[in-house]
Amino acid sequence: MCEGNCVIEQSGHGTVTIGAIERHVTDTAFAKGWVQPVKPARELAQTVGIIGAGPAGLSAAEALRRKGYQVTIYDRYDRVGGLLIYGIPNFKLDKQVVARREQLLRQSGIKFELNVEIGRDISLDDLRQRHDAVLIATGVYKARDLAAPGSGSTGIVPALRYLTAANRDGLGDKVIEIANGELNAKGKNIVVIGGGDTAMDCVRTAIRQGAKSVKCLYRRDRANMPGSQREVANAEEEVVEFIWQSSPSAFLDDDNGHVRAVRAERIHLGMVDATGRQTPRIIEDSAFDLPADIVIKALGFEPEDLPQRLKAPALSITKASTVRVNWRNLTTTIPGVFAAGDIVRGASLVVWAIRDGRDAAAGIDVYLKENTRKAAAE
Repeated sequence: MCEGNCVIEQSGHGTVTIGAIERHVTDTAFAKGWVQPVKPARELAQTVGIIGAGPAGLSAAEALRRKGYQVTIYDRYDRVGGLLIYGIPNFKLDKQVVARREQLLRQSGIKFELNVEIGRDISLDDLRQRHDAVLIATGVYKARDLAAPGSGSTGIVPALRYLTAANRDGLGDKVIEIANGELNAKGKNIVVIGGGDTAMDCVRTAIRQGAKSVKCLYRRDRANMPGSQREVANAEEEVVEFIWQSSPSAFLDDDNGHVRAVRAERIHLGMVDATGRQTPRIIEDSAFDLPADIVIKALGFEPEDLPQRLKAPALSITKASTVRVNWRNLTTTIPGVFAAGDIVRGASLVVWAIRDGRDAAAGIDVYLKENTRKAAAE
């Protein structure tokens, strides 16, 4: 983010490589043993349960452990890291970085219970009985869908399913969908729908899998896309073709019900709407077909129905289905339950999730200290 907004970069001279410098400093610190597990000044008896082992949950856990609390993180997946592990491709984030952090947290005394889904294996009420405070840091995983004729054809897949399979394959797991070609782009025509960073992750992953062709279909122009311009430039260097101002109207399949093409229509950008972006308008009689063996829908993510999933009807949500919190301390409508990260602010950046996790830890600390004072007074 710093590099992208650097005035030197914008002038065409090339920015200071801030990210590379930060990584070198961090790697050096680990290599020389300067980074040590957290050792709290004193151990506290109070415990905190955290739902989600992504950036928000991990940063909150570290901050709470530093204060001496006993912390357990629950996650429904088999590895620690959330989208850092299964959402972000290996070529953008070396998974050893996440594993290194996990090891550090374990050495600090933080416990992990993986393959445990709250609401299925343990109810939120049970978790509240186990712990003095609970933090919801589940992230947002529900993919936005696209309703169009033929959308039920095989070969049309959501972005996270595709990226998870590719990441598991890169981590050495045996992935059936990669082995049988279902989610393997090798030798195939790939069409990715969307213009965000997730779409860029998909097109660049498909290139690395050896795709015959990779096209990105986006309904607005380059200037209005939500993803990183640097990611677009990287994709173009890797011979990804961008089809700007075009929107899918139907999916065409073969005799076996497998997608064979995406029918799209050209878009005209009209008046600016309430969000400050030009409104897409379909141009009549502008339809064209793009050959496709795999279509990947990268249309963004929305929160799951968390009150239903956690079996917690008292948990209040916003109109956008994010968890409603008091932003001063990230408390929810359930006493002793806090929330942080994407499940509060919607799909956002890792740095914001980390910040929210730390803010939630501060709110939890205040809450637990107040409870301790009340108990002592009684």
